[in-house]
Amino acid sequence: MSTAAITVPVTVSDHEECPATGVLRRVGDKWSVVLLSVLARGAHGFNELDRSVEGLSRRMLTRTLRALEEEGLVSRTIQPGVTPRVDYALTDLGRSFLEAVRALSLWAVAHQDDLAAARARAR
Repeated sequence: MSTAAITVPVTVSDHEECPATGVLRRVGDKWSVVLLSVLARGAHGFNELDRSVEGLSRRMLTRTLRALEEEGLVSRTIQPGVTPRVDYALTDLGRSFLEAVRALSLWAVAHQDDLAAARARAR
């Protein structure tokens, strides 16, 4: 695996153009990983997702789902019928993204004591 050299000083443009920047923003936002984890269990309708995540407003649910769809992590399918239903599901890209997030989560759990100790020393 190769890594690109980081030029110093790092410019705003360098930061914005880095492919990892958007990915890290998605990992770091409040609701994306939660919704992706729910969708890892299978496709859900909007109302199911709304009921599945406490504290997530419908407006923020809509915004987050749109962002995840724009990034290709989630698909949106309209199911025809008398009352059309919209289903959201992980894409292959979303599943691979979630695998990377799970690896980060496992690292965090394995090092939680080290992180807590470092925070305590910094105080």
